[in-house]
Amino acid sequence: MAVTSLKTAATFEPIDKTGLQALAEKGKADPSAVRTVRCKTVAEGKKFRHQNYVRNLPAHIVDEPPALLGDDTAPNPTEALLAALGSCVAVGIQANAVARGWTVRSIEVDLEGDINITSVWGVGDLSPKPLGLTAVRIKARVAADGATEAELDELVAHAAMWSPVLNTVQNPVPVSVARDHG
Repeated sequence: MAVTSLKTAATFEPIDKTGLQALAEKGKADPSAVRTVRCKTVAEGKKFRHQNYVRNLPAHIVDEPPALLGDDTAPNPTEALLAALGSCVAVGIQANAVARGWTVRSIEVDLEGDINITSVWGVGDLSPKPLGLTAVRIKARVAADGATEAELDELVAHAAMWSPVLNTVQNPVPVSVARDHG
């Protein structure tokens, strides 16, 4: 699959540094603050296509490719996870570059992951094997005025270290799953 490289230098809109500083100060003032985020997933009834509702935004569609019996109308769940991971890392790169006073010209994050799909959601080969992604590789390209190559390397490492989605993927997180009887 070819992925088109997007050069965003001509249209890259910077974030508000004052707003970023205010958000940072709010976090420092109450480091124990926790926010609950929500998503409601609704099966459309069209093979494996689902609508995902977050806040008051239009539905985010998730589907499966034909090889997994879907209609290939949207990313599959694992691809959507990689998209969330890439976006989270990119946001961290941008925020930290702005906080350091650098002018960001472009950010591109390439992600790929390895997954064994032979268990087919528990109806295929059920022999013991790792389930889910077994490796994820992330490569970030960043262009920012005022930063050296070494500073950009450190920036990417720092953004990765503080990425909520990357930490969720890397670290064990308690997840409860139950049927809603309501």
